Amino acid sequence: MLVEATQAEAGSARVVVLGNEKGGSGKSTLALHIAVALLKAGQRVATIDLDCRQQSFTRTLDNRRQWARHTGADLELPHHFCIRLGETMQIADNEQAEFVQFAEAVAAVEQSYDFIVIDTPGSDSYLMRLAHSMADTLVTPINDSFLDFDVLGHLDPATLAVTGPSHYAAMVQDARRKRRQLDGVDTDWIVVRNRLSTTSSRNTRLIAASLKDLAMRIGFRPLDGFAERGVYREFFPRGLTALDDLTEATLGTRPSMGHVTAREEVGALLRQLRLPLDERGRRRAANRAEWFAQSDKPLELHDIVGA
Repeated sequence: MLVEATQAEAGSARVVVLGNEKGGSGKSTLALHIAVALLKAGQRVATIDLDCRQQSFTRTLDNRRQWARHTGADLELPHHFCIRLGETMQIADNEQAEFVQFAEAVAAVEQSYDFIVIDTPGSDSYLMRLAHSMADTLVTPINDSFLDFDVLGHLDPATLAVTGPSHYAAMVQDARRKRRQLDGVDTDWIVVRNRLSTTSSRNTRLIAASLKDLAMRIGFRPLDGFAERGVYREFFPRGLTALDDLTEATLGTRPSMGHVTAREEVGALLRQLRLPLDERGRRRAANRAEWFAQSDKPLELHDIVGA
């Protein structure tokens, strides 16, 4: 499902950040799918929710844990941290308290996990900027509209030609520049178009052209993400993804062609992210699959004691 690439520095987790200075773009949904895809590939995954107020990522994982207990389904779960919101009247004190939590979470997993997936809030904050500066892979989902495009770039109202980067894109450019100066790493920035119409339209083509133009100017990879499908909204109450074994027992309803199509488009997107997989993780995934394949068979003597 995920394309093989050169593994990051041994012993150091690769940081995947979901970021966009606008809410409702699908960051938490995409964060969950990325985390579950990596887990299914045998990778050791930790996740951090920096959206201290809304906590959509955390609540989705809570739903997933409860549904797994209810159904007995085998639903992979990452090692998760949720940063608590500072509650004092002093902004500086709140930022310090939140930073300490974040620093402790990263320190606890950066040497023992393969990936850290971080979901950020849809607003400018100190922790949001800090996470962007740490990203090895930055994934920015946007809805397929010029309103969402405005977070990335400005357009000439007469010609719709791109005139330059907007506030969020400028912040990402600055974070990437500081990262290169610090350790020479160039963050792989990917902009994912979400809620795509299943039929082509003039508006869709114009947005695609504008994204391609802006990508050439400021250096990101534009990709097509998830279409506007009801199944993604249905997944939330049970914390499911399109990658799970979507049986009637797991879903709570009979699977449809929409579920099959969703799985195909999620797989296509994840392949294009080009996240590096550790070979040990591949072996863990293969061993796990073999164990489940054998679990329904009666045990023989050599399964219990060594020869």
